[in-house]
Amino acid sequence: HAVIDFSVAEVAPLSAALAAEHGVPLVLGTTGIGAKDQAAVAAAAARAAIVQPANTSLGMNVVFALAERAAAALGTDYDIEILGQQHRNKVDAPSGATLALARAAAAGRGVELGQVEQRGRLGEVGRRPRGAIGMATVSGGDLSVIHTAIFAGTGERLEVTHRGSSRAIYTKGAVAAARWTKGAVAAARWAVGRPSGLYSMAQVLGLA
Repeated sequence: HAVIDFSVAEVAPLSAALAAEHGVPLVLGTTGIGAKDQAAVAAAAARAAIVQPANTSLGMNVVFALAERAAAALGTDYDIEILGQQHRNKVDAPSGATLALARAAAAGRGVELGQVEQRGRLGEVGRRPRGAIGMATVSGGDLSVIHTAIFAGTGERLEVTHRGSSRAIYTKGAVAAARWTKGAVAAARWAVGRPSGLYSMAQVLGLA
């Protein structure tokens, strides 16, 4: 048996605590979890197998892996910008997938995202720092979810993009969660029998 939770961020510590109490694997697909609640999830992972994907889509996880490899190969001669597009009902920005894409790029460079990230540029911000990773979010209406990592060099540009193919799925939170059911079920099956720990979707898919 395993539990799949795609509810709201506030419930994450409770779900993790119950998983730890009963020794049941948990797939925690909620994003926007604060630092304190994330610490509670990590603590619970000492007593249960918890898979915490930023996104359970196979395609999105391949994009994470590609962005990490591109960042490592291209180095800081290429500026990195991470763009996220969301429908109007998305409550967190940047989204979990946008942050995960930025973290993948930072990992490729061997740095922590918090040391190099730039968000919400406004006014005379000065020359772009070498090695900075920018993030921006576009939100409105029923826009399809799109995530892009841009590696901008001099004379050339590399872009890695993932696009959601259906807009109708984002009209309600419960329906939105259904988009990732296949991946979440695969993660739950993978987690059964695993030792306690906090796992990523890349590990489930064999990408890490």
